[in-house]
Amino acid sequence: MLRLGWFSTGRGPGSRNLLRTVMEEKEKGLDIEIAFVFCNWDNDEDNNPRKEQRKMFFDMVEGYGIPLVTRSWKKFRPDLWDTDQKAWRDEYGKELRAATSGYGMDLGILAGYMLWMDDETCMEYDMLNLHPALPDGPKGTWQEVIWQLIREDADEQGAMLHICTPEWDRGAPLTFCRFPIRGEGYDTLWDDIHAKIAEKGLDAVIRDEGAEEPLFRKIREDGARRELPLIVETIRQFADGNVCIKDKQLVVRGERLESAFDISANVDASIGV
Repeated sequence: MLRLGWFSTGRGPGSRNLLRTVMEEKEKGLDIEIAFVFCNWDNDEDNNPRKEQRKMFFDMVEGYGIPLVTRSWKKFRPDLWDTDQKAWRDEYGKELRAATSGYGMDLGILAGYMLWMDDETCMEYDMLNLHPALPDGPKGTWQEVIWQLIREDADEQGAMLHICTPEWDRGAPLTFCRFPIRGEGYDTLWDDIHAKIAEKGLDAVIRDEGAEEPLFRKIREDGARRELPLIVETIRQFADGNVCIKDKQLVVRGERLESAFDISANVDASIGV
């Protein structure tokens, strides 16, 4: 059985949907156990803008009988946060590891965890994080990724899970899925945005329309619907013993993989494409 450590800030419905989906798959036979859920809020802090959302998340975790471990980043060493955030991260990482190491885990999942992990935790724990782009695609937030795809007249988009390393967002990509952003449903939107760019430039389109621009919104929707299945199918690959991590690299059926593992077919099947 694959033992997962689950790290989440519990900010909203997305955090709950991911946990719920994985637990539903467990009920269907996915061979996992969530050893603990770690949250970087206690939920009794002052100036807590998502208190109700987080309470729903905590209630869900406890309802599943999963140990809930919390360490408030807001209350932890504010003196150090104000003077040296790198040192603060290192100290918070020690606290996180002390709180979670006794549970034992084979693989950590950053499921909407909104703090940067410190270097030592990245080295001691094997943890996966989602990046909303292909392994050779743009870096940055999902908004920055999509605008860069549009700027480059790209033909495809995707999402990947990469291993957490001290080099933020630069860990080796492990699994990914891809999908075309050309053809039916897309070509007319490309024609429209090309006309707008010719008229006033891409920067003005970004400023005036932002995430509501139709091509941008279509790419985001098709990417977002694959992200949760990508995480679930990746966990399934680990749980079934098809893949594992050795020395911070992916091993697939006993062979060290030089590039990321394409599980697009699994993801597409799970969403009925």
